[in-house]
Amino acid sequence: MSRLPGWLNRIGAGLSRMGERLDERRAQAERDDPLGPPGPEYTPEPGPEHAAAPAAATPAPEPVAAPATPAAATAPAAGSVPAPPSYAPAVAARPDPVAAIPWGMRVAAEASWRLLVLAGTVWVLMKVISSVQLVVLAFVAALLITALLQPTVALLRRKGLPRGLATAVTAVSGFVLMGLVGWFVVWQVMDNVDNLSDRVKDGIEELKRWLLDSPFHVTEQQINEIAKNLSDTIGANAEQITSAGLQGVTVVVEAMTGILLAMFSTLFLLYDGKKVWEWTLKMVPAQARPGVAGAGPRAWRTLTAYVRGTVLVALIDAVFIGLGLWFLEVPMAVPLAVFIFLFAFIPLVGAVVSGALACVVALVTNGVFTALMVLVVVLAVQQIEGHVLQPFILGRAVRVHPLAVVLAVAAGGLTAGIGGAVVAVPLVAVLNTVVGYLRAYSAEQTLRAAPEPHGATAYELAPVAAPGTGTPRGEG
Repeated sequence: MSRLPGWLNRIGAGLSRMGERLDERRAQAERDDPLGPPGPEYTPEPGPEHAAAPAAATPAPEPVAAPATPAAATAPAAGSVPAPPSYAPAVAARPDPVAAIPWGMRVAAEASWRLLVLAGTVWVLMKVISSVQLVVLAFVAALLITALLQPTVALLRRKGLPRGLATAVTAVSGFVLMGLVGWFVVWQVMDNVDNLSDRVKDGIEELKRWLLDSPFHVTEQQINEIAKNLSDTIGANAEQITSAGLQGVTVVVEAMTGILLAMFSTLFLLYDGKKVWEWTLKMVPAQARPGVAGAGPRAWRTLTAYVRGTVLVALIDAVFIGLGLWFLEVPMAVPLAVFIFLFAFIPLVGAVVSGALACVVALVTNGVFTALMVLVVVLAVQQIEGHVLQPFILGRAVRVHPLAVVLAVAAGGLTAGIGGAVVAVPLVAVLNTVVGYLRAYSAEQTLRAAPEPHGATAYELAPVAAPGTGTPRGEG
């Protein structure tokens, strides 16, 4: 019995050495494993044999260090990502997402979001303009009237009149003349309305007889049905016509307000136009101010040339077409001539509408032959206007493509009615001048900032200055 404790001690010591050898082999296997250890914080759990060893056990011999192997020598440090095994398939590195997108798509995306921002800005601007449409149209009309009257102010000032007196004389004379023209048109229409109604009735009867005798095989019953349907339509829409008349009162009030705004704006533009332009330049960023300052006078010259040329062409159309109507004995020849003059400010569309109005009046008053003769006169005058007068009078000051004119008139009419159609073409002409000047100005600034060419072929390689800038080749 006395040998039992020593025997137990030897068994415990043997088990302890066996556990240590197992731990060493496990650690060696983990170092040789290519997948690496389970983790940097892994520690083997103590086995039950460790707990069985008494505190008084004899110390275990020092463990013999295992020989270093290539795998152990190259083992990664604790916490690092191990290298993939040799048999694992190669994985290509993922490219940068920006580099993976094609160049054309990246350019399209960059341009698209900028266009979206620009479209949103234009949409907001159009909303603001539509909310104050009356003010905008009145100011634009004031600009057109100012462009027409400003040369008179300059002439009076050269004659020695003070600026205020020259402005007052020009503005009052212009407004009085416009008022007299409007009063004359209304007076002529009211004076001839009774005679015109009788002539219209006779013309309708004559047109009815012509349709019955025409080769179109129109019967009297069909004509009566058309007249009855027209009468029923007017009777059914009486409420809408009445409401339109009530709305017409609102339109008249708005028109009077717009006229007053245009008059006051014209007066101040004639008197302080230069100061208004200088104040506007202060709102432009300093970097873009030189270009805008150069584009402003050129835009004003374009607008002045357009207004003067349009007035002169419209006056010639009204005089010659009015003379034709007077020789053909068409009623209200003078009011029709005034309408032709006013509608001439709407390019293309105004000439068609005024000519059609003159032909309709001639048809219902004097018959088919007179209407055809009026049509011949209108077409002849408009052909002379389009091919001779406009190129000669307007010249190169206002050069806008006919397609741009049609689109501008259509867009202006849809946006702001007749007023928008009137101001659309001069606006496009001014924008065309401004964009052309800014493009030339930018090219000139680029030439001045570019380094001077060197070598034997310096003259041939030197860029050419923009047309009209006056900068010689190679000079800055």
